[in-house]
Amino acid sequence: MNSAAPSHSQMSIVPLGAGDLIDRAIRFYRQNFAVLVLIALPPVAITTLLSLGWIQLSREIFFTGGYDPIESAAYAVFAFLGTIVIWLAGTVATLAVMGGASRNFVRHLLFGEAITFAATYRNIRERFASLVLASTLIAVLLGFFGSIIFYFGLVVSMVAVSMVILVLSAIPILAAIISVAIGLASLLATYLFFCLLASRVAYVPQVMMVEGQGIFASIGRSMSLAGGNVMRFAALFAFTTLATYSALAILYIPLGWYAWYSGVDMLPLSGAVAPGWYEVASQVVWQASFVLMSPVWMIGLCLLYVDERVRHEGYDIELMAAARLGEIPSVPAAYSNPLQPALGSQQAAAPGAAQPVRPNSGTSPLGLS
Repeated sequence: MNSAAPSHSQMSIVPLGAGDLIDRAIRFYRQNFAVLVLIALPPVAITTLLSLGWIQLSREIFFTGGYDPIESAAYAVFAFLGTIVIWLAGTVATLAVMGGASRNFVRHLLFGEAITFAATYRNIRERFASLVLASTLIAVLLGFFGSIIFYFGLVVSMVAVSMVILVLSAIPILAAIISVAIGLASLLATYLFFCLLASRVAYVPQVMMVEGQGIFASIGRSMSLAGGNVMRFAALFAFTTLATYSALAILYIPLGWYAWYSGVDMLPLSGAVAPGWYEVASQVVWQASFVLMSPVWMIGLCLLYVDERVRHEGYDIELMAAARLGEIPSVPAAYSNPLQPALGSQQAAAPGAAQPVRPNSGTSPLGLS
């Protein structure tokens, strides 16, 4: 292992604004494109195969003869429910991969080690059950509360617009302008409120893997770190979403042209069912765009996590000291350290259990194996 201090010319640890965060994530992604895409590929590839298998199963169950409107509606419901379950499983897997990559990422900052596929998935294997459980909790909670926030914002916006139209019915131009302004403001407020909720659990995988915390301790730790980062989290989420859909459009437009040229009816209200090859191609295009952009989201969250510790805990000083001075001496179990270490043990301690004294190995700074 290379214990020399890393070069900070490209990845210096300093407080980051929203623009700096996105710029640094893009630069890091460009420098490590191949390995980051390879790391993100397995969960997306498995999700794609499951989605294609579910689509094929749905078609074989419901399309046994000619076109039937009832069969078409049942097929749509059956395929949608399966897609939701598969999407949830894919989201859980992606969050788990983000957690494994975060420890590899911090070791890169600390020791200048390369980001590798093997190191990331070795980290995931060592805390697989905890990562999957934590990622499932995050995905379910954000999906549930996100849906509530979205529909509440939609209802409030519709009520406000209806009142404006009723009051200003005599001035239709003014009513239209105010209605558009209210709709945009409601959309922005709903989005920021969702980001406020999501940012509170954004660092759970990072805390688990970098600091060696348990699931519920990681949730509390993530909430304590997340104060004041809503705007940067919202900027990162908006950028990643826009980039993903831009990549989707670049890949999807040629497919749409070919489907139109081949006579495929793609209107959602036409009642026609798209041919199997088109549904398969659509799934592949969507997943390809996701695998290209999910590393940016992963890098951005890791940078946000490190940035919050730099701002609140002097994390940059601790990292530089560990990189330049070598291993920090072990603290006896009788003493309680009030500060979070830069890197903790992979295995979370049992609640209330004393931390054992780890012998100095001479090759593992801060007790990291």
